Amino acid sequence: MTTTIRVSDQIKDRLERLKRDDETFDELLDRLSRDEKDIEAIAGSFDRPEDEGLGESVTETHEELNESLEERTERSEQ
Repeated sequence: MTTTIRVSDQIKDRLERLKRDDETFDELLDRLSRDEKDIEAIAGSFDRPEDEGLGESVTETHEELNESLEERTERSEQ
């Protein structure tokens, strides 16, 4: 099923700048709309001894990616 979403030219330009080269707009919107709880659930699933520190690493990487996204968004708005 396909749905059309109307956005302004400014928003479309901003989304195009955030979109990865190999990513569709559907994939972009899915990536941007993920809930932090999704990441926390994934990070919390690493409870085997061999996964020690992996959950913390996933959480830290998620925070870094959020900061990077915020910075890129702010730059694109200027």
